[in-house]
Amino acid sequence: MLSLFRAVLRRELLLALRQRGVLAHHVLFFALVVALFPLGTRADSDLLVAVAPALIWMAVLLAVLLSLSRVFQPDYVDGTLAQYVLGPEPLALIVLAKAAVHWLTTGAVFALVGPFLTLLFGVPARATGVMMASLALGTPTLVLIGAIGAALTLSLPRAGLLLSLLVFPLYVPVLIFGAGAMRAAIVGLPAAGPLYMLAAMLALGVTGAPWAVAAALRISLE
Repeated sequence: MLSLFRAVLRRELLLALRQRGVLAHHVLFFALVVALFPLGTRADSDLLVAVAPALIWMAVLLAVLLSLSRVFQPDYVDGTLAQYVLGPEPLALIVLAKAAVHWLTTGAVFALVGPFLTLLFGVPARATGVMMASLALGTPTLVLIGAIGAALTLSLPRAGLLLSLLVFPLYVPVLIFGAGAMRAAIVGLPAAGPLYMLAAMLALGVTGAPWAVAAALRISLE
C-alpha cells in the first residue's frame, strides 16, 4: 500500500509540474484578490488590519475552489480514473495521494505566500507564524472537502455552480476557526484553541474524506 501511495504521488507530482502555467494562474489569482483589496477601498490602516484574516481566508477559499476542477477531471477524461475504480488497489488511498499533491501545489503555496501579503495591510510580523500554521492546517481540509464535491459533480455538465453550493457550507467552520486564529495572533491573544480545532478537523478529514470521495467516484462513474 505504501508503494502504491508513492507511485500515485510521484505520478501526480510529475503531471502537476508539467502544468506550471495552471499552478501560476491559481497563485496569481490568490495574490491579486488580496493585493487589490486595499486599492478598491479607502479604508484606513486599522480597518485593513482588522479585515486581513477574513480577506486572506476568503481569497484562499476562492482560489482552492477555482482549482478543484482539475483534481479528478483530467483522469476522468482520459480513462485513468475508471481504471482506478475498477482496479484492485484501495481507491481511498489513491484519492488521498491525489489530494496530497493537490494541496502541495495549491494550499501549501497559499500558506507560504498569504501571511507575507498581509504585511501589506500593516499586520504585525509577530502574527506571521500563527497565520502560516492556520493556513497549513486549514487548507488541506478545504482540499479534502472540495474533493468530495468534485467527485459528486464529476460527470455533470457545467457543474461549477453546483460544486460551489455543495462545498461552501462545509467550508464555514474552517473559515471561522482559521480567521479566528489569525485575529487572535494579531491582537496578541493565545491562538492555540482555534489551531487545535483546525487540527481536529484535518484529522477527521484525512481519516474520513478519502472514503467518502471513493464512494462518490464510484457513484459518478456508474
